[in-house]
Amino acid sequence: MVFMDEPSARAEICRVGASLYTRGYVHASAGNISVRLADGYLITPTDASLGQLVPERLAKLDLQGQQLSGDRASKTIVLHRRIYEASANTPTPAGCVIHTHSRQLVACSLQATAVPGVAPAAELLPALTPYFVMKVGRVPHIAYHRPGSPDAAQAVAEAIVQYAAAGKPIRAVMLARLGPNVWHESPAAAMAVLEELEETALLWNQCRQQAPAPLSEAQIDELRQSFGAHW
Repeated sequence: MVFMDEPSARAEICRVGASLYTRGYVHASAGNISVRLADGYLITPTDASLGQLVPERLAKLDLQGQQLSGDRASKTIVLHRRIYEASANTPTPAGCVIHTHSRQLVACSLQATAVPGVAPAAELLPALTPYFVMKVGRVPHIAYHRPGSPDAAQAVAEAIVQYAAAGKPIRAVMLARLGPNVWHESPAAAMAVLEELEETALLWNQCRQQAPAPLSEAQIDELRQSFGAHW
């Protein structure tokens, strides 16, 4: 995998953060963005607004997760590092990870966990549209853990490995009641995954009174054959 150079990564994190904030994908100081560099990681600082990021103040950490410079790193670097490590040898390696508390996706999670004693589906959304299948793929619904919990990081890493081993590599997970983590080779590409995922959640929520039928297995297989979809 080709890593971004540090100046470009700093600029892109701030640009993408401002775009997500302006369009309502994140609010207040929720959410974070990280990028894997050749010599470590960049991540947004703890309690920072993604709409007001400053390139020089982003936290830089070494490959062992020790902070080298910038403001104090978000506690979610533990989860992000597990995503980078677990996805590295899959067809969907992470170069950037974005976490938000996106409204439509959190609403999906709350609906899925609303019935006491009934476990939610293993995946957040069915195969509703071709572009969801092609651009996002399956989204494991990770059981609730407190923000920053190492148990959540372990569960996400295990999901990445398990799905890749089954020939269904993923590039997104949904943390129950909290929000999605999505990843791709760059901040711009990861943001595009998030946008498609949130739009699919919006469609699902709007159709909840009469749940739409998912794409058939034959239709999904056609997307695999034609576009290399990892469903």
